[in-house]
Amino acid sequence: MDLAGFIDTHIHTSPDTRPRITSDVEAGIQARKAGMEAIVIKSHLEPTSARAQLASELADFKVIGGVTLNLSVGGLNSHAVEASALHGGRIVWLPTIHHQEVDLEEEKLEEVLVAVRDYDLALGTGHLSPVEILQVLDHAKSLGVKRLLVNHPLTQVVNASLEEQKEMSRRAYLEHCYVATRPLHDGLGLEKIAQAIQEVGPDRCIMATDLGQIHNPTPVSGLRIFAEEMIGQGISREEVERMCRDNPAKLIFPGP
Repeated sequence: MDLAGFIDTHIHTSPDTRPRITSDVEAGIQARKAGMEAIVIKSHLEPTSARAQLASELADFKVIGGVTLNLSVGGLNSHAVEASALHGGRIVWLPTIHHQEVDLEEEKLEEVLVAVRDYDLALGTGHLSPVEILQVLDHAKSLGVKRLLVNHPLTQVVNASLEEQKEMSRRAYLEHCYVATRPLHDGLGLEKIAQAIQEVGPDRCIMATDLGQIHNPTPVSGLRIFAEEMIGQGISREEVERMCRDNPAKLIFPGP
């Protein structure tokens, strides 16, 4: 399938503490050769915004970074959000691997949300529970945060019901990732993702990969496979393009 204009909002690259199948620069070059518009590189432990700037120059391609608010950056740290934004970062993820250790203390969460709003960033909900996600989305909306993303709602770590996903979709895009279908991960059935997309509606969903692990396909290959398999599940080509191209662009790029 042609990936022209596609944006992968969720890629893990090296350098990292875990082995990765591509580096920041390699991932950018592969995406450029595939005709994609941009990729977002994510680390659980350090900001990727400055890395993305360098990778963009070396790959001659839009590589976008951000920061994940795990313990390694101080948890709910609005200063880390600001530093990432000043380095060109476009997305902030709430805690992932440290979601059980980082307390969603209201004052600190509000400081993070205000920084996300003021720098016009996108906020990803990380590995929070459905109840926490809905609370965060309400709080973010009340403060005027415009760009909201629920990360992999069907995975075991989040495990949102269809009703919860519908409620989340009123405030945020829902990001479905190909890695969840892989046997060494959640082993999620493709039909379950297709059903969730059809129930919520492709206008409120994003398809990404969450790839980068050495035992999985490269992100570009994985995104192509994912797109083709979703078409095989009854999702139209136009809907796939909307979820891989149009919706990610609205989420990430500055503007109304």
